[in-house]
Amino acid sequence: MPFIPKTTDYELSPYTGLTRQSWIEAAEYLLTGVFKNINSIDDPVVMPRYETKITYPQPDHPMWRYKAEIFEGLARSFFIAAPLIHIEPHLTLNGINIRDYYSKQVLCAVTYGEKNYVLNYTDMKREDDSGNLFAAYQQTVETAALVICLWLSKDEIWDRYSKEEKDRIASFLSDFAHANTVPQNWRLFNMLDLAFLYMNGYDIDEDIMRDHAQVILNYYVGNGWYRDGQSFDYYSCWAFNMYTAIWNNWYGYEKEPYIAARFEENSNELMKTYPCFFDRDGFTNMWGRSGIYRNAATSPFDANLMMKNPSVDPGLARRICSGSLLQFLKRDDFLWEGVPTLGFYGPFAPLLQGYSCAESPFWLAKALLCLHLPEDHPFWRAKESGGCWEDLAPGESKVTTLDGPGLCVTNHEANGITELRTGKIMKDRSDLHGLNNYAKLVFNTKFPWEATVTDEIESQQYVLKYTDDGQVLRANFTYWAGEKEQVLYRRQFFDYGLETEFHWKTALDLADFAVPFGIIRADKLRMYRRPLRLTLGAFGFPDNGTEVLFKEKDGFKAAVLKGHDHTGKEKQMAFTIFDGWSSLERIDSEGTNPDSPKSIVMYAATERTKQYGYEPYFLISQVITKESLEDFTEDEIFPIEKIEYTDPQGCGGYGPVKICLKSGEVRIIDFYGIEGRFSI
Repeated sequence: MPFIPKTTDYELSPYTGLTRQSWIEAAEYLLTGVFKNINSIDDPVVMPRYETKITYPQPDHPMWRYKAEIFEGLARSFFIAAPLIHIEPHLTLNGINIRDYYSKQVLCAVTYGEKNYVLNYTDMKREDDSGNLFAAYQQTVETAALVICLWLSKDEIWDRYSKEEKDRIASFLSDFAHANTVPQNWRLFNMLDLAFLYMNGYDIDEDIMRDHAQVILNYYVGNGWYRDGQSFDYYSCWAFNMYTAIWNNWYGYEKEPYIAARFEENSNELMKTYPCFFDRDGFTNMWGRSGIYRNAATSPFDANLMMKNPSVDPGLARRICSGSLLQFLKRDDFLWEGVPTLGFYGPFAPLLQGYSCAESPFWLAKALLCLHLPEDHPFWRAKESGGCWEDLAPGESKVTTLDGPGLCVTNHEANGITELRTGKIMKDRSDLHGLNNYAKLVFNTKFPWEATVTDEIESQQYVLKYTDDGQVLRANFTYWAGEKEQVLYRRQFFDYGLETEFHWKTALDLADFAVPFGIIRADKLRMYRRPLRLTLGAFGFPDNGTEVLFKEKDGFKAAVLKGHDHTGKEKQMAFTIFDGWSSLERIDSEGTNPDSPKSIVMYAATERTKQYGYEPYFLISQVITKESLEDFTEDEIFPIEKIEYTDPQGCGGYGPVKICLKSGEVRIIDFYGIEGRFSI
């Protein structure tokens, strides 16, 4: 059953109706599903599992992977339970007192010889025959969740332990805190372990702490974002911006004031634009790896409020957090056997990675950590605010471009949808999962990305086929050139690899700009060989009975799709092709859409045959969407009045291209000199 709050207040929360009590009810709703699968205080948090091909543990995995699942279930479900334990210490579910359960299971997890012992770092290293001198293990991640939850439930659990029990837990934590970790966001896990130990009077190596902290700080790229490894995604938010706030309070403000001050500055910088990443309903975009963590993307708002001098509007923060919470909990496919599915909405295998297990989605409970804020805190008492959405003029599209992380986010007043365009992407040629998560041309809050449909067709991605040898290529590197005169510039390389100079790689120069309901693309071919065939897919459209209409005007073609998503919400999309394309086609798919079992992908296709012939270079198209069956106007579907090329052949090989819209606006597309503006 979907979550239905018993308590609402539309005076305080005019957008969502949710209050602090509503959030407590949501936490109980989630935890009730967990304990539906736990029959005894001695049972571990190992949940029912329906997916066995991708996620761990697998039959050939070492013992530590099986132990990691136990720890992941314990620590991540503790994210839900810890604030509830503080609020309702006598809460009982399925006949089990929640406080007593987690108090017992934490001790079991850290105690050698116990059935639910999860192995400390030393034990795992001893059993590891991989030969990896710098091995790091999943348990390191979960130790950070554990210490956060022990802090949240300090009065009810940590302070009730005996000195011997505390020392036992501290020894387990110290073994991880001072050991190897993965050299990206994982350093924060070690930092929190060390900070928790320090805060509770245990000795730590402060040089190790300082080394981790300075590395984390120097991943900062500006605009509040951090580079995680080589990627930009929500890890910058639910890891870097969440954990640094806790670290500041436990350790940084006292022991490393310079670093702590920078972390706080970066959090406040993020708050200047991060609210724009959510749509008018507060929906989170399906973007980047670990999409199963869902609304954990809202946790930086709570984190900012932990800083000494937070900058976020608390009413706006709660409005977004509540909207994103309802995005998932209101759906009838969100839970399976009481547990959040391995998907974004319902089960969705294309989203999954091998480092996840059935209990991994509990990471979304980071969004629930805001329950640590007392009931008189402004986060709970301020009236909900719509932020920038309240200030947009009719039909206005607000564009926010961040050169640091290479992100461009657009808030469309006309449909309430937020679209994200990304850059600075480096993926292996064969990494289709990574390309879907990162390299889509546009990510849309109401039309989540469609997985690979066929070898030659992808939604919101170009696919290239050399027709002489049948080789099919996808764009795996995206360079960022930023915005100029309201046009965003990027470049995508197909089959990019450092062993070959990029001049011998097929590429597309990308240029796109916002219109009231979506994005117009004016991309330019940058090919070194032909003949070829190129396709471009629109957003995947959930097919629960869809009307598809084809239209033509002034030589341009469009397809209009009308239907409903899994929840019955009205959906509409129009895909228009202008210059450079030959045909507009349809393909039906199953199992590739995160919202519905069946889906439709409209795609454009074209060919270029001459190795050095002067053929049309520009590919101009538009995708617009809305959550209504009310017809788009003809001018919205065909918004271009005329396209003016500099070259007399009208191919766009050189010189600016002027796109004149029927609204009277003009966009100039000019790739000259873009070579000097790229970053990665």
